[in-house]
Amino acid sequence: MSEIISVSHLTTQYTQGVTIHEDISFSVKKREIFGILGGSGSGKSTLLRNMIYLQRPVSGQIQIFGRDIWELEDSKRHLVLDRCSVMFQFGALFSSMNVLDNVGMPLVQRGNLPQKHINEIAAFWCERVGLPTQSVYKYPYALSGGMKKRVALARALITSPDILFLDEPTSGLDPKSAQNFDTLILQLKEMLNITIVMVTHDLDSIRDSIDRFILLENKKIAFCGSLEQLRASGVRTEIFSGNRGERILDSRG
Repeated sequence: MSEIISVSHLTTQYTQGVTIHEDISFSVKKREIFGILGGSGSGKSTLLRNMIYLQRPVSGQIQIFGRDIWELEDSKRHLVLDRCSVMFQFGALFSSMNVLDNVGMPLVQRGNLPQKHINEIAAFWCERVGLPTQSVYKYPYALSGGMKKRVALARALITSPDILFLDEPTSGLDPKSAQNFDTLILQLKEMLNITIVMVTHDLDSIRDSIDRFILLENKKIAFCGSLEQLRASGVRTEIFSGNRGERILDSRG
């Protein structure tokens, strides 16, 4: 598989001058599910913001589709970013809009389709992510946590992105709902042939759905590879230090 994202010698700091990432490098391959892992405060979400053009790094390069997003002219940057989509951790749904309008909003913002067609496409994606037909006219306050996640996912997919960024997609879900969401992500990846970059600390998601991942620790990348490679390496990091982590690392899974 060819590289679709390349991060080279990236250093990131908070405004107070506190360094979060120091000279980190990794790549994401086309059509894989790639995880960004680490404990609280390790800079997972900060790295995601670097990659989706929300927070500029101090130094280094982030290339997506072979182009450095932080060096592109404003007039050309959308050609890269329009091929990417993001599902934020808490859904970021508009409370004043029903499900159908929330999902269709990215197409409304692009302004090149009539509302009737937008509604039809939004309804299609609602069905594709497993939302009940009767739920499309409900408002966010009437949805369960799992349903809100699916609405946010449908909205992220409606533009048919080549790369989908997921920020803690199973955070706040009960174990069964989290497992169902992981299964859905795997199905969509196979069905749509998209690349998925997932920020997570969910050990079950790491085991069940991620192809490769990086582990962020002490401003550096402590490990990069697959779970099988981590098991074979003998590397032990903070996120795998508890009983659950040890069970995940067990060769029997």
